[in-house]
Amino acid sequence: MTSKERAKLRGQANSLEALFQVGKGGISDTLIKQTDDALTARELIKLKVLRETCPDTPREVAEALAKATNSEVVSVIGGVMILYRYSEKLHEKKPVKK
Repeated sequence: MTSKERAKLRGQANSLEALFQVGKGGISDTLIKQTDDALTARELIKLKVLRETCPDTPREVAEALAKATNSEVVSVIGGVMILYRYSEKLHEKKPVKK
C-alpha cells in the first residue's frame, strides 16, 4: 500500500467510530472473528486499545489482528488503530434491471 493510499484511507476513517475496544483480555478468538466479519462488511474499520488495561501495545495489537485477518494496518495513533481489507463483496457490480 502506498503512502497516498494510506493517506486517503486515513481521511475516510476520520468520520468512523471505533467498532471494538481491546481491553484486559487482549486479542481473543472472538475479537479476531468479529474483526474479520466487520472487515468483510465494511473494508475499513477503526478499533480502540485501552492502553491502561491491555497487556500489549497498540502497535502489537494492530499487527496481530492484521495478520490474523489478512488485512493491512493503515495507521496506529495513540490507542486508535485503523485496519483495511479489500472486499470483493462490496465491489460486485449489480445487474441493472430494465
